Amino acid sequence: MSLIKLTIKGISYSQTQSGAYALVLSEIEGTRTLPIIIGAFEAQSIAIALEKEIRPPRPLTHDLFKTFADRFEINVKQVIIHKLVDGVFFSSLICERDGVEEIIDTRTSDAIALAVRFNAPIFTYENILDKAGIYLKIEEELFMEEDLESEEIELQLEEEISQESSFSNLTSEELHQQLNDAVTNENYELAAKIRDEISKRS
Repeated sequence: MSLIKLTIKGISYSQTQSGAYALVLSEIEGTRTLPIIIGAFEAQSIAIALEKEIRPPRPLTHDLFKTFADRFEINVKQVIIHKLVDGVFFSSLICERDGVEEIIDTRTSDAIALAVRFNAPIFTYENILDKAGIYLKIEEELFMEEDLESEEIELQLEEEISQESSFSNLTSEELHQQLNDAVTNENYELAAKIRDEISKRS
């Protein structure tokens, strides 16, 4: 079976599972998308890797894996989502060291988080897209932006409304200071909200 290359379309809060997120992948040469339900930590890890402005003061688990792999000259060449059973996706990391390839089983959310860090392509098979893919007719329905370069990955984690409204009373300099403080304190949920407010003003 031929492989179909995917790209990350976006992340949104899951409408079906409380506390979870929907990672949406889309085929590069087509209109089908592959929505995958992932946990909050994995969603945060993927979003942070995509958003270059937010740099954790300490490495996340996936950052540690990347540093470990780099140190021992292990490269993740690609990620393949190869199986779907009872709504659960199974994936593999195709790794290479000294010209020798190894295949490692992994959760799909971890595989995507690592693919972003290694700039590795993401693939799946036609039968999986046929089974779980949907046609993206109206992108607004999935709360996705068209272009990742201009896309704001909204984590939409629980925060008080009063806190969000207070951002509008701050100057840009104060917002940047709060963003730095939030990242230093590893409060990435707050950092994401502040970053969104800064993006609105730019």
